[in-house]
Formats: sequence, C-alpha cells, structure tokens
Amino acid sequence: MSNPISSLREEDVREQEGQNPSEAESSFGDILNQFEQTHTHEAPAGEKGREATVVAINDDNVFFDIGQKTEGIMPVSGLRDDKGPVPVKPGDVILVGVNGRNEEGYYQLSLIKVDRPKDWSGLQKAFDEKLTISGLVTAVIKGGLSVDVGMRAFMPASRSGARDVPEMQTLVGQEIACRIIKLDTEKEDIVVDRRVVLEEERAKAKEEKLSGLQAGMVVHGTVRSLLDYGAFIDIGGVDGMLHVADISHGRVNKPADALAIGQELEVKILKVDPAKKRISLGLKQLQPDPWTTAADRFHTGDRVKGTVARVTDFGAFVELEPGLDGLIHLSEMSWSKKVRKPSDLLKPGDTVEVVVLAVNPPDKRISLGLKQALGDPWDEVEKNYPVGAIVEGPVTQLKQFGAFVQVTENVEGMIHVGDIVNEKRINHPQDELKVGQVVRAIVLENDREKRRLRLGLKQLVPTSLDEYMAEHKEGDEVTGRVAEVNRGRATVELGEGVQGTCVLAEKEQKQEQKSSPVDVSALSSMLASRWKGSGGAAAAANTETSAKREGIKSGQVRRFRITRIDAGKKKIELDLID
Repeated sequence: MSNPISSLREEDVREQEGQNPSEAESSFGDILNQFEQTHTHEAPAGEKGREATVVAINDDNVFFDIGQKTEGIMPVSGLRDDKGPVPVKPGDVILVGVNGRNEEGYYQLSLIKVDRPKDWSGLQKAFDEKLTISGLVTAVIKGGLSVDVGMRAFMPASRSGARDVPEMQTLVGQEIACRIIKLDTEKEDIVVDRRVVLEEERAKAKEEKLSGLQAGMVVHGTVRSLLDYGAFIDIGGVDGMLHVADISHGRVNKPADALAIGQELEVKILKVDPAKKRISLGLKQLQPDPWTTAADRFHTGDRVKGTVARVTDFGAFVELEPGLDGLIHLSEMSWSKKVRKPSDLLKPGDTVEVVVLAVNPPDKRISLGLKQALGDPWDEVEKNYPVGAIVEGPVTQLKQFGAFVQVTENVEGMIHVGDIVNEKRINHPQDELKVGQVVRAIVLENDREKRRLRLGLKQLVPTSLDEYMAEHKEGDEVTGRVAEVNRGRATVELGEGVQGTCVLAEKEQKQEQKSSPVDVSALSSMLASRWKGSGGAAAAANTETSAKREGIKSGQVRRFRITRIDAGKKKIELDLID
C-alpha cells in the first residue's frame, strides 16, 4: 500500500498540475473528498486539545507533562487569555495545543483560548470578522493538512507554519489555532491558515517581552547569527544586537573571532527603542574595564612592549594589553626629520618597545614614545661636536633661510644662508649648494636644550682679513687710509677688504672738527705710489706734515700702530702714530 503522505507543498501541487492559485484552491475540497474516501484511519474529530499538568516554572518558561516521554514547554508570556495573564502553579491542569518540537526536543505548547465553530453560520462569522478559531489536525494529505474546524477544512503546507513534511506530521492529532482565509458554503470548501496566527502570536509575545526590558538589565541570551558588524542574540523570544565594538574591551575584527552560533552568554541591555523595536546589547560592559587600573600598571618613563594595532596619518596605536591602546605620535617616532608619515616606519602587527610619556585614564589615553626607547642622540652630539669642531655630511634639504646637513643618523645641523659664503650676499642656499652635496662645516653653536646645531661654511674659507692677521702681530707699525671719522673713532683701510679701528685722542678730535677739506693733490700722489717706494715715502712725509698741522680727516693716509688683534671677532685695533 502506498504512503498517502506527500512531501509536496501547496506551490508544488500547483506547479505539477499546471494550475494557477485560484484553480488550485478550488480543487482543495476535491482533494479532501478523495483522501477521506480512501483513508479511514484519521484521528477522531471533536478533540479540543489535550490536558497538560504543570511540572515546573522558571522566569521564562512553564514545563508541562503531556503524557509523552518528552515534556512540553510554553513561554510564560503565552499564558494569557482575553482577561490577561493566566496564573498557574505546579500541579495545575490546563488545556493546551501542541505546535511541534523546538530545537531542544521539547514539545512547543500553546494555550487553547478559542472555540471551534459548530455550524456554517459560525464559520461564516469567523471568516467575515477574521476571527481566530480552533481546529484539530486530522491528517497530512497531498499539498497540506486536513483540519477539523467543525467542518472539514484544508490547510496548505505553506500556511501550516511547519518547515517540512516531518514537522507537519507532528501536528496530526493536535489542536491548533487558525484563521479561515477561504469559505465556499455551496461547495463546502474551507481553507484555513495557521501561520498568520503564529506570526501574530510571536509579534505579540515579542512586544510584551520588549515592554518588560529596560536599559541596564542583565539577561541570558543565545547567539543566533553572526554578521561582519555584530551578532544577533536571542534573549527569550526577542533578538538584540550585540555590536562588534561592544563584544570586548580588546580589539575584535569580526564577531566570529570571539563568538559562535548557539553560544549562551550573559549580556547587558544598553538601549531599548520600542518604536523601532530594537535592543542594543553589550558584553564588554560586564567585564572589568582595563582603564580603571591603567595608572597602577603604567607609569611615565616605563619601557614597555606592545603590538602596532593600526596606523593613521598622525601616529600609530599600540596595544599594550587587551583593551588598552597607547598612541605614538608622529613627532615621537624618530629624532630625525626624515620620517614624514607613520607608515614609513611602522605597520600593523609590528612588535615595538616604547617609553610611556603620559598616562591619562579619565580620557583613556596613554602617550608613547618610540624615539625615546632608542636613546637620545643629543647625548653624543653635545660631547662629540663642541663649538669649533669640524663636521662633514650631505645636504639633506634647502630652505629659504638655510641648508640642513646630516651630521649623524638622527641629527641634522643647519647652515644659515648668511654663513654659506664670504664677501657676498646670496638670496637662496640653492645659489651655492644642492641636495646630496657633501660639505665640510664648522660648529658655530651647540644648544642641546633647543636641539639646535648651527654650522658655518664661510668660516672655513680664509678671507683677506684672516691673511692680514696671520701676517701681522700686535705692535707692528702700518700705513692706512682714513675711510671715515665719526664721533672720535676712525675707520682705517689697511688693505683690500681689511679695516681697522682707531680711537682718536681728544686733541685729534678737536683738530678733526676744525679741519679743512681733503688735500686731493697730496692724496692722489700718495695713492699713485701705492704707499711704497722712496718717492711715496717723501710724498707721505709731506702729507703727514700737512695733516699734523691740519688734523686727521677722511681720505688721509696716516701711520698707525697695531694695538690688538682679535681673530675670533675679526677685529684690528689701531693707535695713531703721527
């Protein structure tokens, strides 16, 4: 004898028979007639559910003995009728309907709260007013279920609420709640829908559950699904969202790294939005916050190790321990100015040793230094490059105000534009230097506090003044031309590019004030002789004699004695002989 149970749902029947939905629905009555004429072993009609005894109650569910090997289960929220909650206690017996099994194997029960119509007028009223009625599932037939609602009715597989044929079979003999979606009294054709009732019950239960939840509550939940941005947690018939950022104080790239489907856990309700029916959950909020004790474990000056978690334009975040990140700012990465962006030096996953610069638990900030862990190069610069030392290195960059030279791996010196060449002015260092050119320079200033090493190029190139100073000594008698007399001081030209300063005695100053114009003929004669030779000496003697009478004045050639040579300050001091 062939099995009367077919695995086809309503849609499969329509597709195989080449019918449209209206044609298929009109034939459901015929299908029922054919089935009932050939099969006489269906469950007896008239059963209004089954009695169940309460055996246990917890916060969420009530457990029943329904006379089977396995107990039945019903949410506490399901024990409601039109008057409100139905109070029960262990030992109470109530009428329930069986709705199949859940994932744990328990029979899912519902409270029988509606009557079954007894005649066609009652069915017509239920259909017109879209009332929920009670029905007894009598058999699985082709395309769905046979249901006794006072009259024989057909329930399409797609409207049964069952996922497959085996689950449909568990409904046979069970009292269910359903709604009439088609009624033809002439053909005695009735089609009922259970799924719409289940959906309404679930929605109502969810709304009731939602109304009882408040931010701050800790609830038990089960991971239902995992997405890239978070996990949906079933907290007793209602789903809440656990965002990836609220899973752990440590870094979690994706929820699947920390959670698994079916995992049970305690979560904290962070926010409830009744209008949007959304619940935000948190897991890390139930774990100790590492920032509360950060100041006890990390102190300014500590050398610690960590892993680079992420790199940004302004620095790199280093995970010191789960949930505790510190920041290495770009300025604290290297003593050298060569590092333009953090990614030039670090990448995620690198293990680094750093120095703690500051700890600020209230703002959840720890400042770290990478260059401090490498040692301060200025400790060596101060000792190895004093003022006057000679350095050699390549030009690294040119600015309007000067050129930078690489002195050590992490220290650069700066040559001001005015210290590049002697005896002429340049507008930009690029007029004399180029990047990459190796130069020798002298240290002019070493300031560790300002971390400034000032260098000079022109100071290493001898000038006419340097050569003159090298060829003369204090006490030498020399001849020079008075270039300027002003306020008791005379500037004297001793040679090309060489000048000295003479402080005039009081009588020379008075004579200078009364002096007559320059003796141009005497000056010309002296310059023509280049201040040398016997003829020049005679002319000089005549001029000096005249000057002695008339006093010192600009343009005169006079004899002086060198009283002081200061090579460092590039100064020559003179005394007028006569």
